Amino acid sequence: MGVCDCFENMSMPPCIWFEGGDKRNAYASILAGFLFFAGWWIIIDAASVHKNVLAGYHMCGVVGTLSLIMVNSISNAQMRGDAYEGGCLGPRGARIWLFLGFVMGFASVIASCWILFADFMKADNRWSGVALFLQNALIFVSSVIYKFGRSEDLWG
Repeated sequence: MGVCDCFENMSMPPCIWFEGGDKRNAYASILAGFLFFAGWWIIIDAASVHKNVLAGYHMCGVVGTLSLIMVNSISNAQMRGDAYEGGCLGPRGARIWLFLGFVMGFASVIASCWILFADFMKADNRWSGVALFLQNALIFVSSVIYKFGRSEDLWG
């Protein structure tokens, strides 16, 4: 009895994500999640190894994360006004919410770029500034991929 004989009687259930014909939503979600994870991993690495990332610099990443949540909490049907009739502003409020989410995302990327050039280009250790910029750029790209990379018609 070999090692492979043990696995002949085992049956693995199929993965639900990849059974359908359209894998766009799964791939977009996986890619966006990996980019979000990589962004936070990079800044945590820089902060733990180099110790010159101030606590206030992490606010750029927090604002970027809030932007990701704001942008992806609005569906396209809510933007068109098809599925959103409640609230005090209706579809206009959803559009304002989405706009503010994108403004916060752009602001976090611009602020991290500013911090990179203002505080870290003169220093000997530039990796912390580059890590801060990469974190916010990856979070923003993750937000855009998660918003526009999925198709909503499969949601039912």
